[in-house]
Amino acid sequence: MRIWSLHPEQLDVKGLVACWRETLLAQKVLRGLTEGYRNHPQLVRFAALEDPVAGVATYLHGVADEADARGYNFDRTRVVVPPDASIRIPVTEGQVAYEWAHLLGKLASRDPERHGVLVGAAPRLHPLFDLVPGPVEAWEVTPRVG
Repeated sequence: MRIWSLHPEQLDVKGLVACWRETLLAQKVLRGLTEGYRNHPQLVRFAALEDPVAGVATYLHGVADEADARGYNFDRTRVVVPPDASIRIPVTEGQVAYEWAHLLGKLASRDPERHGVLVGAAPRLHPLFDLVPGPVEAWEVTPRVG
């Protein structure tokens, strides 16, 4: 499961669709409607919110907005509540840098054209997130080195 802190406009088609699908699963998990993925590290930042379901729904609406901008038809009826612009989630600079490198690595092989456009660009955040100083988030599962 990858729920990107990055703005959905930076994802390729495969990444955007996967993000939508996986975040719909996260919504189901946060609503208590599934047994699996309940302890998935990507859910920590949503579970910490006063209203985790509203947080993940707000995230999903941001993904759907990008799909709309590209002419795709993501079924918003699957999002259980409207977006709440008052919900904000902090994300660390280290986390954004980690996700940016991760995305660029995926795009290098999956979508070289998009990779070429983004490789010199700066990462943008999904509208739900606010950038704060700090290392990679404690919940992120990073590959072991050595």
